[in-house]
Amino acid sequence: MKSKKQKMIDFLLSKANPSIKLRVKKEVLNAITKEEAEIYQEQIMKEPIIQKIIACQKENGWIGNGFHDYLDSQEGGTKYLGEKGLKGTPVLNRAMEAFATIPLDDFCYNRKGIYIDEFKYVACGQNLIRCACIARAGYDDVIDISPQIQLSIDSFRRVLDVDSILDITRPVQKGKKLVFKYYEKWPCRYHLDILAHTDSWKNENNIKLIADSVTKLMKNNQPELVNLIPQTWIGHPVGTLGAFPAQGLSVMCRGLFPFPVTHPDGIELDYNVEYIEWFARCGIVPHVPALQKAVNEIMDYVDDNGICRLPVKYDDLFKGWGPYGGLQLEVDWKSETRKACDITFRALLILHYAYGGI
Repeated sequence: MKSKKQKMIDFLLSKANPSIKLRVKKEVLNAITKEEAEIYQEQIMKEPIIQKIIACQKENGWIGNGFHDYLDSQEGGTKYLGEKGLKGTPVLNRAMEAFATIPLDDFCYNRKGIYIDEFKYVACGQNLIRCACIARAGYDDVIDISPQIQLSIDSFRRVLDVDSILDITRPVQKGKKLVFKYYEKWPCRYHLDILAHTDSWKNENNIKLIADSVTKLMKNNQPELVNLIPQTWIGHPVGTLGAFPAQGLSVMCRGLFPFPVTHPDGIELDYNVEYIEWFARCGIVPHVPALQKAVNEIMDYVDDNGICRLPVKYDDLFKGWGPYGGLQLEVDWKSETRKACDITFRALLILHYAYGGI
């Protein structure tokens, strides 16, 4: 009798978009030839969204006129190309070359020539975004992002070092706002993105460290800390790049925003499939009961045909390709089969990485 995982694989290999087929064979089965991958990539390159990204790529390799933005920007474009399995293609190679050669204080980064130091300013800075893009696209073997990988680990470690987030923050504006102190550390979406899509850091001690940190962030025994997310001070308070709350970190959501926080009872919620996948990629699911529960519940939605029928009430988590979301690899969701392929693919990745696919 076929396993649930095998049924999911069979469904996707028969019905899914070429990018999903490529990634199933490469990531899950670890069985794809160079020639087969190139055929899939040729098919993917013809898709309208890919062609639009290529059309707005500048001579220096930069995608579009923006950075921290949607598909027609360097961040949104490179993450999408990476998720589509296009590593090694000219469009993604050129975009990565732009990351390698364009200075961080260049106006391409939309910071008016100002470099925001990710080591000084907690969960902030264009280089943190840049390194997450490099990791997601799979080019950390080409461009060195090891300092930011270590920063990401250290940011999760800091959660365990302090009694609470109040130890590393200070009030400003007559106590109206709370900001992180300079050169402190606290984990955010981009740190997790970097760790989820790199392997060099993964060992038993580091994985357990991340797991213990996430477990502490998920606590909700201090009401004054639940959903508390300080800002970063750069001469004035600014929002972070999705810093995690002091307590109340949740893998349930109601769309892209707010960030992964605890929601009041009675509100319809979706599984935050993106974060669950990233936590699974980090190898921490076996160490965090709340994640085990989420993975098991998602798998309960897989039917006898290998199709994951997980309800998606807030489809912007899949369709909202940009800095804070984007999971859809099918060209559209005009058919139920395409929608099912996208959801089933993410469920397959979660199952694969949660239990031994590291």
